[in-house]
Amino acid sequence: MQRIAFKMKLFPGQEAEYRRRHDALWPELGQLLRETGISEYSIFLDESSLDLFGVLKIDAPERLDDLPKHPVMKKWWEYMKDIMETNPDHSPVSVPLREVFFIS
Repeated sequence: MQRIAFKMKLFPGQEAEYRRRHDALWPELGQLLRETGISEYSIFLDESSLDLFGVLKIDAPERLDDLPKHPVMKKWWEYMKDIMETNPDHSPVSVPLREVFFIS
């Protein structure tokens, strides 16, 4: 199982809306993420910078490459584009983070 971390950026004033949307995550999106092999997926917010930090576990990280092809993923990105920084295809601007320490 590999851990992957990344950061994204929330627009000012959208903290509560971001949480509300994720509290009501679409069942079909949750199912897609699980079927892709994602587990223990968390997103943290740095309230001072509005940076979002995502951390997930996945057996085969290359399977993440297939997510942008799925209609439900595209629909979610369209739904989220008004509250966070996105790319031209509406996917979130996501910066990979390099692990520098871990203890278990």
